[in-house]
Amino acid sequence: MSKKLNILVAQLNPVVGDIRGNLALARGALSEAKDKSADLVVLSELFILGYPAEDLVLKPAAVELSMSAVHELARETADGPAVIVGSPWAEGGKRHNSAVLLADGKIAGRYDKRELPNYGVFDEKRIFDAGDGEMPVFALNGVTFGIAICEDIWFPRVPSALAEAGADMLVVPNGSPWRRTVQVERHTTFSAWRKTGVPYLFVNQVGGQDELVFDGASYAVDFDGTEHQLLGDFVTGTAMVTYDGTAHRFAPEGPTVPLTEGWEAEYRAAMLALGDYVDKNRFPGVVLGMSGGIDSALTAAIAVDALGPERVWCVMLPSKYTSSDSLEDAKLCAEALGAKYDIINIRPGVNALDEMLATQFAGLAPNTTEENIQSRLRAVTLMALSNKFGHMVVTTGNKSEMAVGYATLYGDMCGGYNALKDFWKTEVFELARWRNMAVPKGALGPGGEVIPTRIITKPPSAELREDQTDQDSLPPYDVLDDILRGLVEGEEDVDEILARGHDAATVRRIEHLLYIAEYKRRQAPPGVKIGGKNFGRDRRYPITNRFRDD
Repeated sequence: MSKKLNILVAQLNPVVGDIRGNLALARGALSEAKDKSADLVVLSELFILGYPAEDLVLKPAAVELSMSAVHELARETADGPAVIVGSPWAEGGKRHNSAVLLADGKIAGRYDKRELPNYGVFDEKRIFDAGDGEMPVFALNGVTFGIAICEDIWFPRVPSALAEAGADMLVVPNGSPWRRTVQVERHTTFSAWRKTGVPYLFVNQVGGQDELVFDGASYAVDFDGTEHQLLGDFVTGTAMVTYDGTAHRFAPEGPTVPLTEGWEAEYRAAMLALGDYVDKNRFPGVVLGMSGGIDSALTAAIAVDALGPERVWCVMLPSKYTSSDSLEDAKLCAEALGAKYDIINIRPGVNALDEMLATQFAGLAPNTTEENIQSRLRAVTLMALSNKFGHMVVTTGNKSEMAVGYATLYGDMCGGYNALKDFWKTEVFELARWRNMAVPKGALGPGGEVIPTRIITKPPSAELREDQTDQDSLPPYDVLDDILRGLVEGEEDVDEILARGHDAATVRRIEHLLYIAEYKRRQAPPGVKIGGKNFGRDRRYPITNRFRDD
């Protein structure tokens, strides 16, 4: 027997909860595999229900319907090829994250995930039971293979046990979310071939799911560590690869595919996440407040690149403090992007509220109260447009502002999604400069200078009072972001941050602002995870919290 296995790798974009739609995607892959004379189709982790389905997995009907769809797909393998598909599976009073082998018109075997991640964005121990018992291995065309699911190959236990059970190679369905360090982590940490010498096939999903984005980037690794990048990142597609069980190597049908790096990878991640959030939730488009500042300009660019200019509505909402530069810059940016642009003056609304509150505020000096009224009037206006026309409001705040609470609850924080939520302000500047020099792969927006240079170079300002700049109340953003990276992503002690030369009073003030703004962050819209620790699933601090690092 030749001991060769022709495999169709299906790197697709399932939608959580859309069991019938995901089944249709699986059928499409099966049909393609038949046309290409494949022996096996591999789909990603929990493909049928979608990943991560979170507490949807706790609903018995969701699991039962997923299992029923798998049985339905199994019947369609009667004349080949075989399929490996991910699905929740209930049996014996337990609920598993499973990969099911379908062959000859029936379920030929099943592997239940053993390493259940319970850190960062993952809480699988809460909703699944870990697999146990003997490690199953399967055979097709003389090739004996094991199945491991995502986290299973971050540790040596499962790959080692499968090797001992006689597996020639591993098939590894994944729901592996992207973050800026993920490629290094995947290609240096995975234990399969380094610990056992067993080749493996990594098959990942693509797409945005709430705060997470999945990049695909499916690849294969030979027994000696040689890697074959089968499919690109942030794109759906399929690839044929042949595994030679005698040579213990993979032979891709096409050339190795390059992966995206640097700012382009981060920009494409934000594009895909926002686009999928809008499309999967069936919004016709987005509307955002276009202030003439860098955050709204970059958000508009990401939205146009993800959705196309015809689906993006930029609205300038000036008050008496809005500068002529901001009015010009907002209009120039929207025009450069090709997006719809309108101006709605909020001064009549501000005047009305001033009159409404005149008795209660009599004799009191203006403060942030009046500033927040402007921000909230803008939110009311944008939400009115959203309700009337169906467009989702996109918020434009960055991670630095969210960290210290430099945002207005029910004002500029009001909306359905935030593409910049996990970008520090210093990164926003870098990303904007990069976008002016390049058009990311798959972008629907134009090239050239889409963000006017003055937007990038002028001092940032909320323009809620006369001559206001962000640095009136915050340290320079390079200082602020270094302090915040230490406090948020590094969980550093204050002393560690002070050792880098920061002012003690500034560090303690920023720490205080970080903690007291937790209640705001809990009410903020979701946004895509980019770095090592985002505000949301990664970081769950108490709202009522008197801890300070003294």
